Amino acid sequence: MKQKKITHRAWPYIHLADCPKNEFCVYSIDKKFFGEVMILVKCLSAFMIVSFFVGCQSGTKLVQKEASDIALDVKEKVYKNGLKVLVIENPKLPIFSYYTYYLVGGKYEKPGITGASHYLEHMMFKGAKKYGLNIFDDIIEGNGGNNNAYTSNDLTVYYENLPSHALNLIIDVEADRMQNLLLEKNAFEQERKVILEERRMRYENSDRGKIYLGMMQNMFEKTPYGTSVIGSIKDLKTVSRDQIFEYFKNYYAPNNAVIVIAGDVDADDVFDEIDQKFGKIPPSENLQEIKDKAFVESDFEFQGKYNRWVKLNGSSPNPKFMLAYQGVKIGTNDGFVLDILSSILGTGESSYLSKEFVLNHKPKLAGVYAANYTLQESGVFFIGGELLGATNLSTFKRDLYRTVKKSCDLSITKRAVQKVKNQYLLGMVSGLDTNAGLARFIGDREVHYKDYNFYKKEMDIYDAISVDELKKKCVEYLKPERSIFLSIWNKHAK
Repeated sequence: MKQKKITHRAWPYIHLADCPKNEFCVYSIDKKFFGEVMILVKCLSAFMIVSFFVGCQSGTKLVQKEASDIALDVKEKVYKNGLKVLVIENPKLPIFSYYTYYLVGGKYEKPGITGASHYLEHMMFKGAKKYGLNIFDDIIEGNGGNNNAYTSNDLTVYYENLPSHALNLIIDVEADRMQNLLLEKNAFEQERKVILEERRMRYENSDRGKIYLGMMQNMFEKTPYGTSVIGSIKDLKTVSRDQIFEYFKNYYAPNNAVIVIAGDVDADDVFDEIDQKFGKIPPSENLQEIKDKAFVESDFEFQGKYNRWVKLNGSSPNPKFMLAYQGVKIGTNDGFVLDILSSILGTGESSYLSKEFVLNHKPKLAGVYAANYTLQESGVFFIGGELLGATNLSTFKRDLYRTVKKSCDLSITKRAVQKVKNQYLLGMVSGLDTNAGLARFIGDREVHYKDYNFYKKEMDIYDAISVDELKKKCVEYLKPERSIFLSIWNKHAK
């Protein structure tokens, strides 16, 4: 993300990956917690699409919502160079949102260039051949718009929100920086300093970021997900402009991108304009070969040491903890089941863990949450929070494991499951009333499931999840031998 807009960053809501800044989230846990991609918790409910009953309280009439109730008119075109463009016409207001998904993220990086995707994200705002150095933000802001980007383990995404009159201009600007990025030397070195400071702020100087990074490194040890998306300090200090430029030429190409535009636009005009500006940009000819060499599916098999306690030294006077379990990748049926389970356990004050540890007559925690983070190749289910001063950490750890085990039977009730499904429906509806929400909604499904219409199947999947299945999967996945407990505290040894 761009340093200058750190407090205004809009998160994507990839399936439990990046959460847009609460406008699409029914729940959100402290944004600063999640490091470089600010990921994970509780954009969950915004992303889930459900065809369930609305209203679960006693005496409330139940109204069935069918898949046909959500019908998005998406126009699609794929160009000869591999670029895919999706357009949703929404003439309600004279504005539009423009999203560019590049199908590259931290998992493609090797030691020596960790952080390359994120570094490149920064440099994309520094100028290209036609529009010059440091002109991009002036163009956007001069037309009354705003913009930003985010990098994750799987993707890099750029977006702009602008008045409709600026559509052709932004298409030209985006085509310019896809093909002709400057990577000007002085700007490159200046941005190195910015990114190193961002790394320190997010991790070295943040207990919340440090424990999150520790969780990812330990859960995904020896896999492509076991590194920081921002990159290691060593690599950030030594990576060269030539290495980043090679990375750009390999991955920033029309056949590795999806553009989604939603708003007051005419689809045919959009397709014609993109054909003029992007149509002659050559594809990356060796893209698939390059990707095949980056990793294979077996690289993401869990290889770490589990059923152990990782203690990190920090500055917190009260311990913070994370209990992480091996999860599953996006799109699997078990992934959808674990989504619901995480909400039952740790979303909101009425969640099971909140009642057990926070709202109890003898509270042990200042706060608690749970999340199911599904990535494209793997996943992790985790619980986290902060202990109250009088709570003994070792005793709490044992108590937490016992409580999680009991929760598989006690927390999963018909009412609890229905409540979560209702929350998911609310989150989806609240997200589709903006152009940015429409663009993210369609784009996320296109890049993760290869089908922007997947939301129709999601409804059926969530509708089919039963109490018995949830209890079974809870027992199967939330086992100590699949877990790592992490804590950070100023009393832990350095």
